[in-house]
Amino acid sequence: MKMTLLGMIFLSLLIGLNGKVEAQAHNYKEALAKSIIFLECQRSGKLPPNNRVPWRGDSGLDDGKLANVDLIGGYYDAGDNVKYGLPMAFTVTTLSWGAIFYQKQLQAVGELQHIRDAIRWGTDYFLKASSRPKRLYVQVGDPVQDHQCWIRPENMHMPRTVLKIDEHTPGTEIAAETAAAMAASSIVFRDIDHVYSHKLLNKAKSLLSLAGSHRGTYDGECPFYCSYSGFNDEMQWAVTWLYKATRNNTYLHYILEESIDAVVGEFNWDLKYAGTQILLTEMYLQGQKSLEEYKKISDSYICSVIPESPYAQAHFTPGGMLYMRDGANSQYVTATAFSFSVYGVVLAQHNKQVVCGGKQFGSADLLAFAKKQEFSGPELILGSFHAKDDK
Repeated sequence: MKMTLLGMIFLSLLIGLNGKVEAQAHNYKEALAKSIIFLECQRSGKLPPNNRVPWRGDSGLDDGKLANVDLIGGYYDAGDNVKYGLPMAFTVTTLSWGAIFYQKQLQAVGELQHIRDAIRWGTDYFLKASSRPKRLYVQVGDPVQDHQCWIRPENMHMPRTVLKIDEHTPGTEIAAETAAAMAASSIVFRDIDHVYSHKLLNKAKSLLSLAGSHRGTYDGECPFYCSYSGFNDEMQWAVTWLYKATRNNTYLHYILEESIDAVVGEFNWDLKYAGTQILLTEMYLQGQKSLEEYKKISDSYICSVIPESPYAQAHFTPGGMLYMRDGANSQYVTATAFSFSVYGVVLAQHNKQVVCGGKQFGSADLLAFAKKQEFSGPELILGSFHAKDDK
């Protein structure tokens, strides 16, 4: 879901940086709407009557048959017809974060319901994928075969390989990330569909139990979506979302006493530490004083990235864009910019700054950095790249 993830974070970035999503050099409101439609282009399964993509049709209607389970639905990955559990779950988690954090802005531009629909398309699938006790189906399709067969998903009728995790084949990263997705989305639906929200929250709890009681890294999605960072970040991420959704002190105890922290200068589908730390810092600033240390940890993340910091370790292109990976770099750029924009808003709400040794950075600095990444990252997507600026 590299491109789906990129589109998802891009739309959240547009909301965060532009407020009312006013048109500038480009029509950002249109870009936001099309980012959401891009998600709809990636849908698998029986499409709804209000499908807005006329050239897409029903697909993957036999998914799960080889395992005698209904796995119809969910999202395809980028231009592939494979459904990968880990990046799909992270997409839903972060979409939910955007829907929660920028709810008013999304409502103002008429996109809130579309975001909720996109989230529910994912969570409905995860409910199916976790319908059997202590088991989670994590992949549909063989990526090697898929890459050798360029075909529209609507014309795909061959049997599809199904992979799962359970107590005998653990996959802590995927189970925990899916738990995070269900917990975060339960907040999205809490005030509009209490029954569905409760179902998602209960599923998040059971998936966290699966993740924690049978720990192990799942490599079944390698070499396409290997978890290089281990599962500690996903466990902390999932528990944090469950704490945010419930305020149950059991989860707070895990965060304070059992979770493992790390300062990592990026936020993406495989590394969740920075996102977790920003969420916990927000809760600290809202009054949960036991989480005070996370303000310093979040600051360390910012200090490792923002170029004016004495502790900066990030690399940039000559045009000023973050450079983290040779492949699909824009998804890492937009994810980082999203985290900066969220943290910048949080700092502004509580009149706080980031301390990097002898230098301090305020909300305006973080938002300016995110804005710069907008012009060096998403502007490329919108078509305003000038080679002379970034050789």
